[in-house]
Amino acid sequence: MLAVLEAVRRAPPPAFSGGGKWEAMHGTMGGYYEIRVTGPGRRQYRLFCRLENGALEELAERGFVEPQIAVINGMDKPVGQLFSDADYRRQVRRLADDYLSTFPRRIAA
Repeated sequence: MLAVLEAVRRAPPPAFSGGGKWEAMHGTMGGYYEIRVTGPGRRQYRLFCRLENGALEELAERGFVEPQIAVINGMDKPVGQLFSDADYRRQVRRLADDYLSTFPRRIAA
């Protein structure tokens, strides 16, 4: 997962094509990106991210000097299982809403 995150950081979207490991999400998860990795026993691991980009003034207001990738949370599931909207709401969007409400952003580097 860190290798995918580093590849995206080095060539941020839209330059990074993803190869199925970095995907834009849709519907209620629009605005989020998902890093997808399959582990032992075909267990599927996901990291949910937001891109912090915009004009230099916007980035400065958020506490950044350049665009960033914010990792919001991770989840895992057996192959073939889907996350529910309630899963996304509790484990991703709630955390992202809190993160996005702060200026400057609270970050760990």
